Amino acid sequence: MAYDVLVVGGGPVGCQAAHRLARSGWSVAILEQEPNHERPICCTGIVSEECLNEFEIDASLVFYHSRSATLSSPSGRRIRLERRSPQAATIDRPAFNAFMAKRARQSGVDYAAGTRVVDITVGRDEVQIVAKSQGEAAQYQARAVILATGSDGTLSDRIGLARPRSVVGGAQVEVRTNGMAEVEVYLGRRVAPHLFAWLVPTRQDRALAGLLARVNPRGHLIVFLDFLRGQNRISETTSGLTSAALPLRAISKSYADRILVVGTAAGLVKPTTGGGIYYGLLSAEIAAEVLGQALADGDLSRHALSLYQRRWRQKFEGEFSASSRARALFEHMNDAQLDHAFDIMSQPGRLETLLEAEGMSFDWHAKAITHLLRERTLAKLINGVKFPFPSVRHAQGRPFTEGDSK
Repeated sequence: MAYDVLVVGGGPVGCQAAHRLARSGWSVAILEQEPNHERPICCTGIVSEECLNEFEIDASLVFYHSRSATLSSPSGRRIRLERRSPQAATIDRPAFNAFMAKRARQSGVDYAAGTRVVDITVGRDEVQIVAKSQGEAAQYQARAVILATGSDGTLSDRIGLARPRSVVGGAQVEVRTNGMAEVEVYLGRRVAPHLFAWLVPTRQDRALAGLLARVNPRGHLIVFLDFLRGQNRISETTSGLTSAALPLRAISKSYADRILVVGTAAGLVKPTTGGGIYYGLLSAEIAAEVLGQALADGDLSRHALSLYQRRWRQKFEGEFSASSRARALFEHMNDAQLDHAFDIMSQPGRLETLLEAEGMSFDWHAKAITHLLRERTLAKLINGVKFPFPSVRHAQGRPFTEGDSK
């Protein structure tokens, strides 16, 4: 089975890249190890209105649109963030996967579900892939391959590309709520040491409860669920617990001869929240454009495909630098410092000024981070944070380096 392009991974990012390439006339197949789209996914499914519109996501997939959210400090103090118009939407995540796969197939993409890639070999003139489907081996070849494998770095290792770094664990479960109308985010060592937890309403009386943690996310989630029950926020769980690894830092090299790596597989997620849908879809667009031109030119060398990394760096680097510094700062604030930050942001006019600032966006955080760092009282608080490395608080104006984060 020979194609112009093989896409390994049939999630939304892989499907978007395949869809764009097939629409341009290239023969494309997707190899997806899951047999269907019904499996629960460790993802809240929150996307921006910008993402909905730019990628023409069907309105029927949206549970609800949101223009507000509530943040809870370690001591239980709450801040409500609200804007005048909807900023984000929560979508049915498994249905979204199915929607993107259907759109790819309608563009002419062959979609091989239940097909697990076990080996990949890059040759002089093509890429050879060995896969297994229902216990039987199958061989594929293509002029080029896109890896859209999420946080699984096995294939990247095989072709000499690094795995994503700064990996955290996510855990999530569906719960029955006792009434809620907006996203709730919880901070503090009691519920989510160093990172954060969430309660995201979906449909009727259901919500997704989850968190990110450096270690033992499942154990921390059990503690968080007990906390929510104690606060009378939820009554019971209604699904099995799901978990996933999530990189918060881009890989150093996302291309090789005849290979491009996209989305979470390349670590192209928001360093502040771990959200990967929008950035992943944008990386798929860039990959399809660069690879399509390389196919047309007959040059699939690493030199030609390096344009992909230059393009995504141009789009994301400023966001990654500012957001990574902000996350490193946040991870090393203790509960008292977090509560103090809530006190500062609760002062009259501060939140309103921040939320209405020019350039504020659900997907692009650099301007908001810069605005916060310019707040004199917050800067004084930041100077009191104890870092295990010397230069984060003074890192403005230089690239974020590996030594800045674990």
